[in-house]
Amino acid sequence: MRFLASPRRREILRLAWRGEIAAGEIHRALGDVTFGAVSQQLRTLERAGLVAARSAGRRRLYLARREALGPVATTLEAMWDDALYQLKLRAELEEGRRGPRPRSPNSTRRRRPRRRAKGRT
Repeated sequence: MRFLASPRRREILRLAWRGEIAAGEIHRALGDVTFGAVSQQLRTLERAGLVAARSAGRRRLYLARREALGPVATTLEAMWDDALYQLKLRAELEEGRRGPRPRSPNSTRRRRPRRRAKGRT
């Protein structure tokens, strides 16, 4: 299933596995991607038949279609509970990340020495 090759799509599928979830909630859960990128991944999963979507007012709700995955569904559920898989997923997501990296709270920023203005002693 080439649709599951993307770590982002696997994470979206995991979020929609537990029950219906709004696109905005998925976006907030992923944190480091744009809403447009989340929408694009959801469209891909929907076209593949792996998630079902329905409108509820102004929101779109998504739900994983477990039956569409057949025997792969059991394997995915087991993987999602595995701590090593979680570590691997976080590393893959970080590797595929674009844009500036968030600074860790413990990192120290090196400052450049200030230049003196000409004519000042």
